[in-house]
Amino acid sequence: MWPWEHAVIGYLAYSLFCHAVYRDSPGAAGTLVVVFASVLPDLIDKPLAWEYGVFETGYALGHSIFFAVPLAIAVGWLARVVGRPRLGIAFGLGYLLHLPADVVPIYLTRGELPIERILWPVRPAASGGHRHDFLGRATEMILEYWQGIAAGELSTYEWGVLGLSAFVLALWLYDGAPVLRELLAAPWRLVGLLGRLAS
Repeated sequence: MWPWEHAVIGYLAYSLFCHAVYRDSPGAAGTLVVVFASVLPDLIDKPLAWEYGVFETGYALGHSIFFAVPLAIAVGWLARVVGRPRLGIAFGLGYLLHLPADVVPIYLTRGELPIERILWPVRPAASGGHRHDFLGRATEMILEYWQGIAAGELSTYEWGVLGLSAFVLALWLYDGAPVLRELLAAPWRLVGLLGRLAS
């Protein structure tokens, strides 16, 4: 699954959680945390495998359920200690949903269940034979993806992902466009502050 697809799933889950439990939309901090956490397993494993050769494949420590669950618990506990439990929930949802999101789509599209992707080091994933060039490999994969979209070569699954992405974009707008809302408001707050200081 692509990083932006992980971010879509993470934001969807966190927004629905906020509406269901807090009867509120996500804030900027929670949105940033859930998006960051949703791509963090790839930020850990892909460079370590593709650039530095630490792992044979891009599915190792960061994708391991044996690392992810304790990490989510620790971050959740720390967030609660500092009085920001929503951020702990955002992190846990984003990070933990990344794991099945790398397994379930393959089962749906190919009928294979690559459970080894989340069982490192007990059952490591097979080597993908990637060269040690993280930026080159990532760029190559992104170009292939967008060339397929430009050519209209989308599978049913990819159409579903685009539909889900459109829905989550609408949900984000309904939530008040967190992060963008705060960025747009920042200059006005600065103007107000300068005005108060000048008077």
